Formats: sequence, C-alpha cells, structure tokens
Amino acid sequence: METLRVTALMAATLAMGLAAGAFALYAHTIMPGLGRTDDRTFVAAFQATDRAIMNVWFIGLCFFGALIFTALAAFTHIGQRALPWIVAALILYAVAVVITLAVNVPLNDMIKNAGDPARIDVAAVRERFDEARWIGWNLVRVVTSTAAFGLLAWSLTLTSR
Repeated sequence: METLRVTALMAATLAMGLAAGAFALYAHTIMPGLGRTDDRTFVAAFQATDRAIMNVWFIGLCFFGALIFTALAAFTHIGQRALPWIVAALILYAVAVVITLAVNVPLNDMIKNAGDPARIDVAAVRERFDEARWIGWNLVRVVTSTAAFGLLAWSLTLTSR
C-alpha cells in the first residue's frame, strides 16, 4: 500500500505541476503575445493553439490526470497526516477544472468554431471572445493550480518523514 500511496502522490504532483505550468504559460507568454497582434493573427493563432492543446498528453495526462491522480492520492492517504493537504489541493484544482469547463472552454470553442480567419469578421470574433474575461479567469486557474501544486509538494515532504 505504501508504494501505491507514494506513486499516486508523485503522479499527482507531477501532473499538477504540468497543468499549473500550462495555465501559467498562457498567463505570462501566450496571451500577452497574442494581445499584441492584429485581429486576424489573434484569431488564427488562438484557433491553432487551441487545436494543438487538445491532445492526449495535455488533456489526459496533465489536465484530467492532475484531478484523477490527486483524487487517488487522497484515497490512498486516508488516515495519513498528508491527507488534509492533499484534499485541499484537490479542492483547489477542482476549482480550476470548473473554471476551465465553465468559462475558458466555451470561449475557446467560440473562437475555434468561428471559421477561417480569412473569411470571417475577425474583429467581431475577437470582441465576442472577450480577452479580458478569458485572461482574468485564467489567472484564477494559475493561482489555484499553483497552490495545489505547492500543497502536493508539501504532502510529499510529509510523506517522506
């Protein structure tokens, strides 16, 4: 059981770090860079980026992996001193998942499904996309997932003592 417990916590910590890093990368690089582009470039680049991120490595191993592995880590740590920290990480990351599914994904889908940037009103699409809303909620994802990563790292420390 100890091997499963440590393996689940390590997998949760790694996946959480990758998910938090992806959200942070959008916050400090991708969105600021896209924000400096014209409407056509913004729409085309965002569409391409959103299509590229929809892959098994990110969606399966990072985004949902962080949730699943953290839940597994919590389950395997019942009765252990790290459990409260793991549960707190799970709750924080669940907030990031809900925000993603309720806010960011619908905005992503709207811009992705708007059509070929050469054939649409890209200014109208960009305005409907509402960059400020997307960026604001992404910052909440950065904070919650980074805090969850820190809590899982702390849980690893507690588990190794």
